[in-house]
Order: sequence, then structure tokens, then C-alpha cells
Amino acid sequence: MDPESGFYQNHVKVRRKESWRTVLTLAYQSLGVVYGDLSTSPLYVYKSTFAEDIQHSKTNEEIYGVLSFVFWTLTLVPLLKYVFIVLKADDNGEGGTFALYSLLCRHARVNSLPNCQLADEELSTYKKDITAPASTTFGARLKSTLETHRVLQKCLLVLALIGTSMVIGDGVLTPAISVFSAVSGVELAMSKEHHKYVEVPVACIILIGLFALQHYGTHRVGFLFAPVVISWLLCISAIGAYNIFHWNPHVYQALSPYYMYKFLKKTQRGGWMSLGGILLCITGSEAMFADLGHFSQLSIKIAFTSVVYPSLILAYMGQAAYLSCHHEMENDYRIGFYVSVPEKLRWPVLVIAILAAVVGSQAIITGTFSIIKQCSALGCFPRVKIVHTSSKVHGQIYIPEINWLLMLLCLAITIGFRDTKRMGNASGLAVITVMLVTTCLMSLVIVLCWHQSVFLAICFVFFFGTIEALYFSASLIKFLEGAWVPIVLALIFMIVMYVWHYGTLKKYEFDVQNKVSVDWLLTLGPSLGIVRVRGIGLIHTELVSGIPVIFTHFVTNLPAFHQVLVFLCIKSVPVPHVKHEERFLVGHIGPREYRLYRCIVRYGYRDVQKDDQEFENDLICSIAEFIRTGKVVPNGASEDPAKEDENMAVVGTPSTHAEGIQVREDEVDNQESATTSELREIQSPVKQLKKRVRFVIPKSPEINRGAREELQELMEAREAGVAYILGHSYVRAKQGSSLARKLVINYGYDFLRRNSRPPTYALSVPHASTLEVGIAYHV
Repeated sequence: MDPESGFYQNHVKVRRKESWRTVLTLAYQSLGVVYGDLSTSPLYVYKSTFAEDIQHSKTNEEIYGVLSFVFWTLTLVPLLKYVFIVLKADDNGEGGTFALYSLLCRHARVNSLPNCQLADEELSTYKKDITAPASTTFGARLKSTLETHRVLQKCLLVLALIGTSMVIGDGVLTPAISVFSAVSGVELAMSKEHHKYVEVPVACIILIGLFALQHYGTHRVGFLFAPVVISWLLCISAIGAYNIFHWNPHVYQALSPYYMYKFLKKTQRGGWMSLGGILLCITGSEAMFADLGHFSQLSIKIAFTSVVYPSLILAYMGQAAYLSCHHEMENDYRIGFYVSVPEKLRWPVLVIAILAAVVGSQAIITGTFSIIKQCSALGCFPRVKIVHTSSKVHGQIYIPEINWLLMLLCLAITIGFRDTKRMGNASGLAVITVMLVTTCLMSLVIVLCWHQSVFLAICFVFFFGTIEALYFSASLIKFLEGAWVPIVLALIFMIVMYVWHYGTLKKYEFDVQNKVSVDWLLTLGPSLGIVRVRGIGLIHTELVSGIPVIFTHFVTNLPAFHQVLVFLCIKSVPVPHVKHEERFLVGHIGPREYRLYRCIVRYGYRDVQKDDQEFENDLICSIAEFIRTGKVVPNGASEDPAKEDENMAVVGTPSTHAEGIQVREDEVDNQESATTSELREIQSPVKQLKKRVRFVIPKSPEINRGAREELQELMEAREAGVAYILGHSYVRAKQGSSLARKLVINYGYDFLRRNSRPPTYALSVPHASTLEVGIAYHV
């Protein structure tokens, strides 16, 4: 079970002992995965900046000012903010908007997941590096304020959803602008009348091919990613160095901040509006943080500071050097990347540019899949089909519904806009919004997680927030010129996410309010007042305590139930990964002779959930191991049923307790397997079944008679088969609800629920063994 998660955890152990060879290998690989988008930005930055707002004059004040802005923006945002500060705010090695939100949830207990338990806080990845701030500090007061005010918790969730929505919007815009800008090089090789009719179809064909190949997974062509991006970076840096020495060796003087002042003084409002184009030089910077889980901080830092940053600076300086000596250009071609490329090299560079644009687009598409999976795991996005394209490499997934939706939106933007100017306006606003959200969340991390002074957090927000707010205003002013696209996309995705989260939360609250206490079971006696038949009944529920209402609804209508009942809760916790040793939380419900168990299966928001036959065996084995180890309350029941959670034991998957109990399933034969001196077998007396189940247990320690009988009964029940009892809910707003709630629940949430995928376990269980219990939820 969880092969990818296991790979990740083993990989992390190796990563702790990183050698320089390992670090450099990861740095090499990160060039292809992380920096594809950022490295292709020279294709469209100058063209977007000089589109309308400013003109390239013979004084060169405009081009020098733009170069100065580009240099300092690249230095302050990707280099200073992300490489040296934000990368340190990882969530157990993971990065991104939701990683920051998850980190804050654990430190301030503002978790959006309703079914959290105190036991979750005992997870090794949960409590790592968590220390409470001193009670007299501002951090302690801020933590208390967040925990006591639900409005602030909702604001924090909305802020995270805004950032996430803009990332998804960027997943639509980046492939469109990257591929279109790369293809635009054909304009220099064709007549003015024809190139406009070629660019759009070629770009659309490339985009269709890119999205059509997603289901194969990046691992099949991933080995080409790094060489392509390295070739591209070497290409643009070499061309940049050639242009600097050939056209204007003194262009380095424009790196002085003084040229920014001269630029704004001369261009004034036009210069301020052109900042929306300059902003595009840092598109893809967020990927350094978002893709942190696949690499390491050191490898990403080395790749950026030693390869990406110098190459980009040389590329932008080279373009500026060329343009400073060329002022008379045809308006149709404007000031693009390809005009600064020597004519003999344009076709080879065009091919490399298209490949680099495809790689950069692939990275943002994969990132979009990843963040939607995280949102879905944390209850903030409707369930979608998640296909794991690699059994060895963690995190490589494919989501069909999202893939085709992104493709249609990409094609619509490419065909609708047909120029980099409006695409750039749209992409710039999405990028800078994500960065602003990261800055706001980072300020809270500095105070709540790092326990630094509030003055330091204010300085961080003021310094980087001012820079980003300046670019944000320049992008927002172009609302009607393309910037409306990310706003509309983000608004739609945010409404979908919030409606789903709200409906899920209300549904869970209904379950909690209508659950049956354990006391009710205790009054029924061991038979529960009904006939107990052979077999195991797995009752899926979201509850982590109490008896779900679907169980009472079932037993009041049918006179029989299985001899072993397991209340199974599969849930996500606000950590990236849960170790296999801590996967299952198992306990008795009521006395031991009732044969009632609660099993809570915990996954991190980046873990792979595969509920198949192997999972079923792991589940049975975890219950058997729980019985064998004797981790039970004396007399089998807690004196206080309300403290049921405290009596549950952590049990790992079978692979984590090789010395413990193991499950064996054989075809029928009457020959007994030979026993060894180390192992003994408890075998079922029933010999005429198609399947025989055996529990292989270690010789030591000895188990008592009661546990032995319990294991015997569990084994016989497993042989008889497993029945799955699933709840089928109909959610409606209760009478007297406001109009807004009725619209959200009766129409919004109901539409999303009917058109989303069922839970993973509902897809994998055999239909012949499944029973659905319908129940109406009035929330």
C-alpha cells in the first residue's frame, strides 16, 4: 500500500545524509522541473513592457530603466525573498500556499478539517518543531486571537483559497503565453500578412499535443526536461553575452537603481503602467517554493544562484544592449526576443524555445494537478479522479477532468487574445496575487511558527508587500485589457472550493449532532439486539467517535448484522505525509465480546490513497495486531465513553511490524503448512471454503486465551467475506434557512456532489459486496 509515499519517506531518510553528489544531482533535475517557466520569461518581457504604455526612444532612458527594474525585481523577489527566506518555511519538506496554511493550522489550531483528534497531534510529522510561544509575547496573543475568533479563521482560509485559485488560473495562462511567445518567432521569417494566420494554429496544435500527452506522465519524458532547460539557458546567456560585447559593453551601468528613477521621472504614468510587463520577469518564481517537496532547499538554491539567475541577467542585458543600438523597428514586430537573436541562429533558437516553453508549461500543469489534489484532501475541492502515473516517483499525478478543462481554457485564451500583450496582463496579475498571498501568510509564519518579533514580520510585509503592491496596482489597472481573466477564473474556482468546503463542513456537523453514543450500544448486549451472521461488516463513516446514524438506520430496518463490525474512517490530516508506522488508529467500541472496532486511517495531504485489496488486508492485519499486542482497556471498555479516542492504539501497516502478526490467504487444500520454531499458526476449522485465511503470529510474547478467541473469530469472519456499508446522502437546507444557504446547499453543493467522483474507497470495493444506506441531511 502507498508505494509512492513509501518511496518518498525512504527518499527523505537518504536526503538527510545528503552528499554533494546528491545535492548537485537534485539541482540538475530541478532545472527541468522548477525553472522551465521562469527561464522562458525573456521571450515576452520586453515585448509586453513596450507594447503600448512607453516607447523606445534614442535616449535609451526607457530601455535602461526597464533593464534596471528587471534586474532589481529578479534580485529582490526570487533571490532574496524566495531563496533566502520563504524556502525555509517548509512543511516537513513541502512548499506552496497550502503548505503555509497547513503549517499555520498546526501551530495555531485553526484547522479547517472538522474531524481532527488529539491523537493526530501525536504524529511525528505533526509535532515536529512545534513549540508554544511564551505567554507574554505578541505571538501568544495572536495565536489566542486566531483560535477564539471563527471569523479570522475563515479569513485565513479564504486567503489561502485566493492564492490557490490564482495558481490554478496561472495553470491556464502560463502554457498559453509561453507557447504563443515561443511560436511568435516565425513572424521574422514570414511576411506580415501571413505570420498572424500561422502563429495561432501552430500554438493551438502544440497546446493540444501537450495536454493530450499528460496521461502518460512526466516520468516518461522527464529525463529530457533538464537538458532542454539547460540548453535554453546556455543559449540565451551566450546570445546575451554576444550582444553585450558586440553592441553595447557599457550596458551594465543600467543596473544602477538611478536608472529606475530616471525611467519613472520621464515616463510617469506610462512607466507605472508598463510595470505590468516588467512583472513577467518573475513568473515561475513561486514554483521554487511549490515544488520544494520534490527536491531540497539547498539544491534549489544552488540551481537558481549558479545557473538560472546569471543566465537570465545576461539574457536581459543582452536584449537591452541590442535594443540600445536599434531604434528604428517595424511596428508589427515590435520589441521581441527574436530580433536580438543573430539571423543565422533564429530557427535553431526557435526550436529550443518551443521545447523550453513546453517544459515550462508541463511544470505548471503538473503543479496545478498537485495543488488540486492537496485541496481535495483537505476538503476544499470536489473529489476528482486522480491517476498516479508513476509507481516509483512520488507526486506524479494526472487528473483527467482538470486536464481537459485547462486545455479548453488555454485554447480559448490563445484564440481569443492572439497577442502576448493581453496574455501578459492576465498572467502578471495571477502571478503577483499569489506572491502577495505568500507574503501575508509568511508574516504569520514568522510570528507564530518561528517565534520571531512582530517587528520583523512587519518589516517583511512592508518591504516585499510594497514592491508587490506596486506591481499589483500596475496589473490591476489593465483590468479591461486582459487582467480580468485571472480574476474571473479565480472567482469561479474560489466559489467552487468554498461551496464544497461549506457543504462538507455542514454535513459533518449534522453527523456529529445525530450520532449515537456508545452508551446506546452498551444497553443492547453483545448481540446488539439482532442476529449476528458470519462475516465482517465495514461501515464507512466520517466520524472519529460515536456511532454514525446510518448504522442505527440500518439495524432498525434489517434484523441481522455481521459478527465483526468495523467502523472505518479514512481521513486526511494537515501534514504532508503520515508515516506507515502511524497510519492506523485502532480501538474497541464497547466490551471486547461485542466484536466492534473503530479503525481510523490517516493520510497526509500529499499521500497516495489506494484503497484496494491490499488495503483491505492491511486493515484486517492492523486489527489483528491490535488484538495480539493487547493494547486494550481493562475489561474491554472505557469507563467514560466520551474518552474513547484516548483508548485507541497506533498500529502501523504490516510492512512496519515484520515481527508482528501477518495475514496469509490460500486456495483450499487440506494439507497443513509446516510450522517453524519461530512461528505458530491459528487456522480456521472450516475447510470447505474457497479461501482459507491464516494469521501467522510470532511465538513470543504469548497471547492470552481471550485474545486468541478474538483472533479466531476475526479470522473466520474474514474467510466468510467482507461487506461494505456506505452512506448515500441527500443534503438539503433545513426549514427556516436563509436564501443564501438554500442556494449554496440545495443548488451549489448538490450540483458539485452529484458531478464529483465518489470517495476512493467507494470506487474500489466490489459491487457485489456493497450496500448503500440512504439518509437525508437537513443542514
